[in-house]
Amino acid sequence: MVEGPKLVELAISSGRRVDWVFFDSPDSYERFGVLARLAVRTGARLGIVAPGVMKRISGTVSPQGVLAVTEMVEASLADLPASGFVLVCVDVADPGNLGTAIRGAAAAGADGAVVCDGCVDAYNPKAVRASAGALLQFRVITKVPAGPALTRLADLGYRRVGAVARGGVAYDEADFAGPLAFVAGGESRGIPVEVSSLLDCEVTIPMVQGAESLNVAMAATVLCFEAARRRRLGSNARRESELTVGKDLGRRAGKVEPDRSKVTGQVLPGLAQGSGDLDRRLMI
Repeated sequence: MVEGPKLVELAISSGRRVDWVFFDSPDSYERFGVLARLAVRTGARLGIVAPGVMKRISGTVSPQGVLAVTEMVEASLADLPASGFVLVCVDVADPGNLGTAIRGAAAAGADGAVVCDGCVDAYNPKAVRASAGALLQFRVITKVPAGPALTRLADLGYRRVGAVARGGVAYDEADFAGPLAFVAGGESRGIPVEVSSLLDCEVTIPMVQGAESLNVAMAATVLCFEAARRRRLGSNARRESELTVGKDLGRRAGKVEPDRSKVTGQVLPGLAQGSGDLDRRLMI
């Protein structure tokens, strides 16, 4: 279920099936007329609910007057590319944190998010709202046990990097090369011991003394954007290197030898520089 005109429009435009679009009154139906016509063109059914119904089924204190029921498009671990980076959530209980973490990962350019068993439902209405629509456009894999998921990611070539409050390698000094799976644990106990044993390394986000640890959504977002930044730097460095090599080759291919006509009376193309004896003989 997605609530509010922006998310409903995003659900319709995402290409996934929208079964119903409900309005809380005839006035809302008129106010969101463009949205209603768009929904009908994609095959959705429309309904106006009785007074008070929208408030009871909505997850918000002040409903915006429209919500939609749409299909959940599930991805699988096999859909992940053998490159890039992904976010893995383990035991995340708060739907707001989960949705925000997914929103951050999507905004950073991650290739997907894995929501393991034990997490709150990724399609909880609060999680959907907190994701700001990322759940509708992003590769999300749910209902997989953490252990098998991390084992499968390792088989796909991903290095499994756990986010820990303290004791890990500083995240800005860690090696983020190659495919990465950032593992973020729950709010109360972090990454479970049985999951920690499957990690390839752990990283910590340094903070000033006395500061509380970041919540899971903030930590996941920081790590995902750091991975994206490193990849941009690497891409820029490769482009600059290619441009430098191209310019160097261009200079060599188009090299013009100095004009020696003032010395010999003729232009001698291809004459190598640095032969003083040959220069003297030509002058003679």
